[in-house]
Amino acid sequence: MKHFYLLILFLISSLSYGQLTPPAELQAYYSDVDFTKTQLDLFNDLAVTTAVKHTNSLSYTPGIWEASKVTDEDIDNPNNVILFYGYSDTDGNGVTDRTRNKNLTGGDNGEWNREHVFPNSLANPSLNSSGTSGPPYADGHNLRPSDVQMNSNRGNKKFAAGSGNAGNTSNGSSLWYAGDEFKGDAARIIMYMYTRYGSQCLPYFAVDGTTNSIDPNMVDLLLQWNAEDPVSLIEDNRNSFHGDLSNTYAQGNRNPFIDNPYLATVIWGGIPAENRWGEQPPADTQAPTDPTNLVANNPTETSVDLNWSASTDDTGVTTYIIYVDGVIYASTNNNTTTYIVTGLDPETTYTFSVVAKDASNNESGQSNTDTATTLSAAPVDSNCINPVNQDFETIPDNSSSYSDRTWTDGYGVWNATRSRTDQSINGSRAIVIDMRTNSNGTLTSPVISGGIADLTMTTQQVFSGSGGVLSIYVNGVLKGDIAYNDTVQTTTITDINIEGDITLLIKDDNATNGARVAIDNLQWTCYSLLSTKDFDLNKTKIYPNPINGSSLNIDTNQDTNYKIYDILGKVIITGKVTQTNSKVSVVNLKKGVYIIKLETANGNSITKKLVKS
Repeated sequence: MKHFYLLILFLISSLSYGQLTPPAELQAYYSDVDFTKTQLDLFNDLAVTTAVKHTNSLSYTPGIWEASKVTDEDIDNPNNVILFYGYSDTDGNGVTDRTRNKNLTGGDNGEWNREHVFPNSLANPSLNSSGTSGPPYADGHNLRPSDVQMNSNRGNKKFAAGSGNAGNTSNGSSLWYAGDEFKGDAARIIMYMYTRYGSQCLPYFAVDGTTNSIDPNMVDLLLQWNAEDPVSLIEDNRNSFHGDLSNTYAQGNRNPFIDNPYLATVIWGGIPAENRWGEQPPADTQAPTDPTNLVANNPTETSVDLNWSASTDDTGVTTYIIYVDGVIYASTNNNTTTYIVTGLDPETTYTFSVVAKDASNNESGQSNTDTATTLSAAPVDSNCINPVNQDFETIPDNSSSYSDRTWTDGYGVWNATRSRTDQSINGSRAIVIDMRTNSNGTLTSPVISGGIADLTMTTQQVFSGSGGVLSIYVNGVLKGDIAYNDTVQTTTITDINIEGDITLLIKDDNATNGARVAIDNLQWTCYSLLSTKDFDLNKTKIYPNPINGSSLNIDTNQDTNYKIYDILGKVIITGKVTQTNSKVSVVNLKKGVYIIKLETANGNSITKKLVKS
């Protein structure tokens, strides 16, 4: 898989991490992982290993039931299992039980069932979108025994900060705290699901909190829980069981963040978690210095350029956070001290500032603020009917006789001499013009406002003949020729560039060599003094950005293909925009950071960042 790291380019050499050498018993399992890598490079290596080693797909029933009886066995009482979120066996309330007989399985009160720690419905698509047997729905690393009612109380609520026992947070009944005993377990499970299933299980789908400056899909709360709650013996037992395929209900893969919680620190930063494979580095508590000399300049209708002087830090700055009017707009990488803020409104004054962060999420103070006012919007040619598209489907009759025809559509009255309407090209209705000697057929458009830039049509000779050449006249001036023969051809004449009202005439100037030609999908784009012949991808406007609705606009003066990737390089949306259809539906994009790649027919391309807020 190709990955895009345009947003996350770091000076890794400036950061200090503890030693990462797996113990002897894990060397073979992790043999394909390069532990000299850091951040998303290391994440990608772990993702491959975690997926490749997952060779046994468990059934939800009985596979997960049977595996859970072993993996979650109470160490102090082998007849019981530990119940996730549970905290008391002595308060007389079965809902809060911490342990229960391993055979009391089912869906009734007093029994235990299988809790999806990463909720089924919060994944995108849901975990059961491909069925309930096998991954990701029946992934043993994500399923923990839980009291039936406690499981129901959690439902599909997002995890959020809290303290004490598991339950709804103080911020309301829509958020859930995993409990002091299980918060680290929950964090490492969410990290595993992200590593194993990528964009289907992004952490912010299931966790409420501040997104990570290195990887906006990660939530910093998980890094905090991972550091505060060390790996338990039951987590180690679960990992050992599933990593050993000699066990009947083992998957074959492991949760790398149980093997070593410090891997999360190396990938996403934050407070250093326990390093189970080497020396524990000292905690980094020193914040970067404040960015200085911020200047906002070069405003356009929808963008402003920012530049500033770099911050310094004892371990290295990993990111800069851009604020627009006091609200987080985007993050950029540490070796960049310039940024173009896009998606702004014309004729509006904005205030900008910048904050620096290091790998431990230590945050500087704000830079100085600076303001800029965007320019007025350019005028729009309201007369431009664009594009003209004549597919000949509205001609009222379907006749094999050659005659003069007129018909009316939304553009006005069209006229064809010596024409018939019973033929098609590739199954689509076409008009046939007889261009032979003594026929001299023609096709004439109505007067259409908005001018003409480029013209395209599909042609094919029908019946007998040796082909010919169509002459294209605009307002009586020859602007180009289109050859036709007995094969289907789609031809474009570029750079016609006539503004104002135009009439199009198509005929064969050399009728002695003419034939009968079918014409379909005649279309052209408008042209005015507001048009721009030279296409510069760097000036293409993408707005709003951040995206705060269901659509995105890509303003371009040339047909442009686009691809939207998630942060791991997976293609999410593809399509094409034109001068008259610039909207892209992003209704299915979740909150987060994406990459959009624009590419024109001549191979020019550019890549930009998108933020869905």
